[in-house]
Amino acid sequence: MESQGRSVYLDYAATTPVDPRVVDALLPFMTERFGNPSSLYEIGRDAHAALEDARERVAACIGARHPTEIVFMGSGTESDNSAIIGIAERKAPNGGHLVISAFEHHAVLESARSLEKRGYTLTLLKPDPAGTISVAALKAALRPNTFLVSVMHGNNEIGTVQAVRELAAATHEHGALFHTDAAQTLGKIPFDVGDMGVDAASFAGHKIYAPKGTGVLYLRRGTPFEPLLKGGGQESKRRSGTPSVAGAVAFAVALELMLQELSGEAERLASLRDWLVSGVSRSLSDVRQATDTPIEARLPNIVSLLVAGVEGESILLHLDNVGISVSTGSACSSGSLEPSHVLTAVDCPRDMAQGFIRISFGRFTTQSDIDYFIESFVRIVERLRTMSPTYAKRSGS
Repeated sequence: MESQGRSVYLDYAATTPVDPRVVDALLPFMTERFGNPSSLYEIGRDAHAALEDARERVAACIGARHPTEIVFMGSGTESDNSAIIGIAERKAPNGGHLVISAFEHHAVLESARSLEKRGYTLTLLKPDPAGTISVAALKAALRPNTFLVSVMHGNNEIGTVQAVRELAAATHEHGALFHTDAAQTLGKIPFDVGDMGVDAASFAGHKIYAPKGTGVLYLRRGTPFEPLLKGGGQESKRRSGTPSVAGAVAFAVALELMLQELSGEAERLASLRDWLVSGVSRSLSDVRQATDTPIEARLPNIVSLLVAGVEGESILLHLDNVGISVSTGSACSSGSLEPSHVLTAVDCPRDMAQGFIRISFGRFTTQSDIDYFIESFVRIVERLRTMSPTYAKRSGS
């Protein structure tokens, strides 16, 4: 069955469309206000003023004490890489121990592993089956030479939210620094760097309806940091390269819009999430959520389902045929059907992990979209199960 022209996008955790209001704000900086912010003549000064205004607005939105704590970057990945490697090279240039959660985004994982290859010691902190990193587990992992801890605020695959404030406090008590990847949580739930007590935090513009190619690193004043990119010393010598003024303005406007609408939108998204879960649960057996984490400890816009007897990739492709876009997260890579590192970290059974799909919604998702998804999903899973020898054995058919 083809989609017959209907298109329902339910992969907002992967990326978001650029909000038309953000487009309106950034376009002038791609045409008549195109100056290099490092140039001294008028259009350069205009660009510089716009860049610094965007910096001040982002700082205010996340509770930074000073605008200089905001470093504009090219992506969330660059921000994560810069935080992990940049802090390591200045805080512990001769090596040391760092701790990260085992279900971090690959941008953090691979940065840490690159340091491990250079002689640093790495501990991957395993969450409990509910997807939570406890303060006790973190304290047990700390060593005398631990210099950095990184635990993501909200997980991109299963939506669990960590107690960053408490984890950062335990880290500081030990004398180490704390970084969090907050790409999935910014603008969706409250996030204040002062309240959280973090030393560094990473954000991605394309998760908040700003363009791809925009990111921010929050770096608390005084935090040891060696820039990843060398060159002209832009961004107060922390990120060389001509800044994208259009990108910075877009990020600031997008974030302000997210915060203006946060309360009502979070409630609306949570309602859609609960409606989806209820609808699927009523119609299908042997489908469960990826963790048992309480609803209040999860992001309002992510639903992660484990479907027995059917591969997640098959569900994804059949949903695509009816115009619905969802994700298998990174549950399968290169066709290997290996469970994702996130599902492995929370001890998800392998047979269930292969039936993993992630549904995530956002600003332009409607109740009708969710109803269409439930109807299509139930029909597709039932049909695929009739062809599944593993499900026939499981159900005793």
